[in-house]
Amino acid sequence: MKRTAIELADGRELIYFDERDDAVRDQPDRRELPPPPPASQLRHDPLTDEWVAVAVHRQTRTFLPPADQCPLCPTTADRLSEIPAPDYDVAVFENRFPSLSGRVADEPAEITPFTPVRPGRGRCEVVCFTDDHDASFAGLPPRRVRTVLDALADRTAVLSELPGVEQVFPFENRGVEIGVTLHHPHGQVYAYPFVTPRTRAMLAAARRHADRTGGRNLYADVLAAERAAGDRVVAANEHWTAYVPAAARWPFEVHVAPHRPVPDIPALHDAERDAFGPLYLDVLRRFDGLFDLPMPYIAAWHQAPVRIDRELGHLHLQLFSIRRAGDKLKYLAGSESGMGVFINDIAPERAAELLRTVRKEGHLPNAHGRGRAPS
Repeated sequence: MKRTAIELADGRELIYFDERDDAVRDQPDRRELPPPPPASQLRHDPLTDEWVAVAVHRQTRTFLPPADQCPLCPTTADRLSEIPAPDYDVAVFENRFPSLSGRVADEPAEITPFTPVRPGRGRCEVVCFTDDHDASFAGLPPRRVRTVLDALADRTAVLSELPGVEQVFPFENRGVEIGVTLHHPHGQVYAYPFVTPRTRAMLAAARRHADRTGGRNLYADVLAAERAAGDRVVAANEHWTAYVPAAARWPFEVHVAPHRPVPDIPALHDAERDAFGPLYLDVLRRFDGLFDLPMPYIAAWHQAPVRIDRELGHLHLQLFSIRRAGDKLKYLAGSESGMGVFINDIAPERAAELLRTVRKEGHLPNAHGRGRAPS
């Protein structure tokens, strides 16, 4: 993989990750752009002990442009985009409308004595998986998945070194049902200046388990139990297992986890990185085959924090969809949104069975998107 970093017209960084050593990436960004916005404001909620980002500049971000105006497609003779090159394999750049950034101006004023305020210091990046606007992650070849994984390892390592960064979170949103604002296949990486609420809760549970068991890793024990039970396992290979958690919150939710406990993506060795792509692509295609429709999903990498409790973490990818039937979506209603108590309409064992059946019976969608949906 060849890594080439350039500077965009407004000073933001862009990095090409190429699968060819002879790729030339010296094309300049010929746009005239305003300076990037200053960092957002973080406000602490004393009632939940959580930080909330207030990023008012994001109200004007690009929203579902037509394909011929996509900012993630390569630059052409008649259209300048975020990617100055005429083609690319994987490209990563600082988000033009970031929730977090290093461009900190004045310290924010106090809101109330009970609401501490701080700058939204950190970094948000966009990860373009391919220059093909009409592609999807599920349609990528395994070699490209390896390139994406190597790029995420690079970004995790680099962002972890930034002052004040406490957690690095790579993820992909797919589908308008999820809320994407750009159709081009891409993901994002957030570098937070705090450990996120979900990770704090998981670390607290892992710490209690380690204290009870003489230092055992909670996620590793859960993964071993799921592999032994087998009824919620969707697919597996020598290095990874994809399974539906026994207490899945979402109608269709799969964890893809390495068998070896590692804290983050950079810690994966070559064989583990090579083995991830074929398994993950298989799971994504099962998702699309469930209802013979492109499945809206969120793919969220759970990595250990940068500076604390790394021994308690266990890298895994959480893939989940809000689609519960071909014509039905799961909306977060009162119990989920108000109280954080999820109510799942599909038993995890049934979800795993349906996902296994998709591939076994050959129900992946055809070119016309038709086929039998599970009952």
